Amino acid sequence: MKDWTGGSGSVWSTNGASNHAAGEREPNDYYATDPTAIDKLLAAERPHPFIWECAAGGGHLANRLKEHGFKVYASDILDRGYPLDVKLDFLTATWFDIPRGGAALFDILTNPPYKYAKEFVLKALELLPEGGRCYMFLKLTFLEGKARRREIFDRTPPRRLYVFSDRMLCAKNGDFEKMRETTGGAVAYGWYVWERGYRGETVIKWI
Repeated sequence: MKDWTGGSGSVWSTNGASNHAAGEREPNDYYATDPTAIDKLLAAERPHPFIWECAAGGGHLANRLKEHGFKVYASDILDRGYPLDVKLDFLTATWFDIPRGGAALFDILTNPPYKYAKEFVLKALELLPEGGRCYMFLKLTFLEGKARRREIFDRTPPRRLYVFSDRMLCAKNGDFEKMRETTGGAVAYGWYVWERGYRGETVIKWI
C-alpha cells in the first residue's frame, strides 16, 4: 500500500486504531474510543486545563474531557458531524495552526490512526511547548519496533505508560453497541504520556 503523504484527500479518518483485518476495516479507518478511557486516565493524573484533541472524529474523547471541565480545541481531517474548531490535517500542521486559547501551556490528547501513530507522536512533540504533554491512546504493541525505538523511545521516552487492566473498546464507526454484541475488546491498550523536554525513565502503571 502506498505510504500516506498527508493532504485533505487522504483516505483515513482520525480517532481510529483498527482492531480488524484489512478486509473488515472501515474505509476511512474510523474506530472511535470508549469515553471511559478518559475517566480511567483522569483517575491517575490531571492533564493541563487546555487540551488539543487533534483527531476528534465523532467527539467521544473531546466531549468527555469537556464534561470533566477541560477546555478542548477539536480538529480532524474529516467532518464526522462533531462541531470541530477547525478542519485540519494534523500531520501537516505548523506553528501557525497551534490553538490560541489563552493558555501558553497546553496538552495534545488523541487516539490516532494506528498506522500513523508514530507520525502523530512526533508531530505532537514538535508542536507542544516545553512542559506540554502528549497523551496517546495506543496499542501496547506500539512498544515494539526498531524504528519506533530509534525515532521515539531512545530520544524522547514517555514519562508514563498507563496500561488498562480491562480491555477498552474501539468501535467501528462509533457503534459501541454492535461492538459489545459481537467481538468486544480484543486488543490491549494504554495511555502513553510524553512530556516535551523529559529525558528520564518511563514509569509504568496500571489503571
